[in-house]
Order: sequence, then structure tokens, then C-alpha cells
Amino acid sequence: MKPTRSMLFVPGHKQAWAKKAVAAGADAVILDLEDSVPEDMKSETRHMVAETIGELAKSNPEVGVYVRLNALETGMMGDDLEAVAIKGCNGFLPPKTYGARDVVQAEALVDHYERRNGVEAGTLEFVLSLETAQAYADCENMIKASPRCATLFAGTARDADVSRSIGFEFTPDGLETLYMRSRAVLAVRAAGRDFPIVGLWQDLQDIEGAWKFARDNKKLGFRGLVAIHPSHVAIANEVFMPTEQEVAFYQGMIDAFDAGVARGDAAVAYEGMHIDLAHVKTAREVIGMYEQLKDRG
Repeated sequence: MKPTRSMLFVPGHKQAWAKKAVAAGADAVILDLEDSVPEDMKSETRHMVAETIGELAKSNPEVGVYVRLNALETGMMGDDLEAVAIKGCNGFLPPKTYGARDVVQAEALVDHYERRNGVEAGTLEFVLSLETAQAYADCENMIKASPRCATLFAGTARDADVSRSIGFEFTPDGLETLYMRSRAVLAVRAAGRDFPIVGLWQDLQDIEGAWKFARDNKKLGFRGLVAIHPSHVAIANEVFMPTEQEVAFYQGMIDAFDAGVARGDAAVAYEGMHIDLAHVKTAREVIGMYEQLKDRG
């Protein structure tokens, strides 16, 4: 998965909104076939989403395009994939998963429709939504269940599926979900993936709360945010983007270390700190992320 600071949900049947998501600066859009689409519009929305995928692939190929499918338990996931497992799509959010077995079943469906629709094998990836107690309890196995699994999306929304499943009471400080979010970050990184994603902030009036939510989760190790409103995209993009000051600091660290190595030293003092190769690896990772993201604004 390429670095993705912001992923914005767009109802699949609101085709004009996808362009608005791109204009808002979202690194990726999530075209929704699930909860935001009325039951009697599911069929026609699949075709709308397929059209939107093609349009975005032509006009904005730098933007990631994902589709939230209907859950396996609905029996509609195969119908969704028949229409949207196509070129131009980056992957899928399978919702309401309960463990690694669901990942394997979803993978089998994607294998079939990827081949049937002429998409290069293995190119469609999963962003696994953690929104049930069972998914959080099995997240380490879920992300390892298929090579398609790019990351975990740690859902902690107020009064939604996850809070009902687990029974927690949402608070802005997030202490009630700290264990869950920490477990998701650890599972992603232990599986060798780089970009754990969190979401989402529902209070559209509390912009300061959205900033705090993003900053707190960055400190925890998340690399991106799923949003439901365009106003949160700029927040995510700024919070999860290394600043020029950070880049200058870490480049200075690398330069100081390289100078030390040239003198025959494996550790040096930099800005009052002891640094060695471990610190420099972190510095290179930060600068590498900045280089990948800097052209996106």
C-alpha cells in the first residue's frame, strides 16, 4: 500500500461527490456500496461505482480508489465484486469481518472476479475494517491470512457497529479504545505492513477534536485517517505528513552520522542526543515518506 494519509468515504450512488473528495485533497477515496447506499439502490449503484472507478483512473491516477463492499453475511459481496473488481480499482474494504476465515473467503471471491474481469492477479488489496469484537480479537491472524491484506483500519466510531459489538462508551480522549487501537498498530507492523489506519471522527462541529484525534493517533503509530467529511481531509494530510522542520532535523541527523562513520565512529552526538544506526534508520524512513508525499500537497 502506498503512503495514504487520508481516505474519504463517498456514497457510491453520489457520483459527483467523488470529484469533490479529490478536490478536497484526499489521498484515497472509499466508494461505499454498504451502509450509505439504500437497499433498493444497491444494484444500480454497483454500475455507478464501476463508472466512477474508470473516471478517476483516467483523471486522477495518483488517487487511491477503494470500494467498501457489502459484508459476506449479506450474500451480496460476489455481486459487488462482479461489477467493481476492475482495472483502476486499488482494492476493497470488506466490512463486518469476524476473523481470518472471513478474509480467506473474501480472497477466494476476489481471486475469481479478478481473473474473470481481466485484472492482473493479486493487484486488488484489502484494507481490513475492524468493527466487531471478533475482528479485534483476531486482527493479528486476519492481516496474515492473505497477501492481499495491506493494512488494518481500526474503527472506533461512536454508537456504530464496533461500539455496539464491544460495548464501550465513546469519549473524545479515547481511553476506552486505546488497547484496541494499540493492538491494531502492533498487528500491522508485526506483519511487515507500514501504514495502519484509524477512524473516524464523527463530530463535524468539533474541528479541534478532529485535530486532537488525528494527532493522538499519530503518536500511537497510525499513518493515516479514514474520514467521513471533506473538512477532515486537510487535517489528516497535515498531521500525517512529516513537516519540513522534521525533515531538516532528520537530514541533519543522517549527515552527522555519516560524518561520524567517515571518522570511524559508529555512534555520535547530535542535538544533545546519542545516535547510532538505529536512529538513522528511523530518520531515513521519515524522509522517505516525505519524498513520496511531498508532491501531493
